[in-house]
Amino acid sequence: MTAAQADLPTDLQAKFQKMPEGLRLDSPVVADGAAIWRIARDSKVLDLNSSYSYLLWCRDFARTSVVARDADGEVAGFITGYIRPDRPGTLMVWQVAVDHPHRGKGLAAALLDGLTAQVSAAHPVDALETTISPDNTASEALFTSYARRHGASVARTVLFDAGLFPDDGHEPEVLYLIEPLPH
Repeated sequence: MTAAQADLPTDLQAKFQKMPEGLRLDSPVVADGAAIWRIARDSKVLDLNSSYSYLLWCRDFARTSVVARDADGEVAGFITGYIRPDRPGTLMVWQVAVDHPHRGKGLAAALLDGLTAQVSAAHPVDALETTISPDNTASEALFTSYARRHGASVARTVLFDAGLFPDDGHEPEVLYLIEPLPH
């Protein structure tokens, strides 16, 4: 449990997934950008951004992003996110990835719960958004189980049709709006 999770009322704490043994939640720092880029690349499912963008993300959006660190301080997984400028109560989750050796332990769910708790402790959040391509069943399961755990509904709409992407073969991005989130 994170410090932000510990500050939640007891009935809400029970809804949050705990970090797997040996891992801890932390905010990313610029030096984590390379590891986050590598994990995104190795995921084989995320759209890989430039290495430069991950460095900027760790600098500019560290308060709305999280990493999991192992006992040696190495990054085991991450979530990047930001508060939507035109909807300040909405946390937009950009990317979620867990390094191969740490998969299957509930780390992504724990990161998502930890991120929500961390951001909510500093800024009121009543909704979470993400986009998921139709073939990404793992992300769909992660976010729908998150919504169930937190008693929220999920509305799905196509945010970006496949034809908007300049690269061939990109699937549409479906917006998942999860709300209301408990305070």
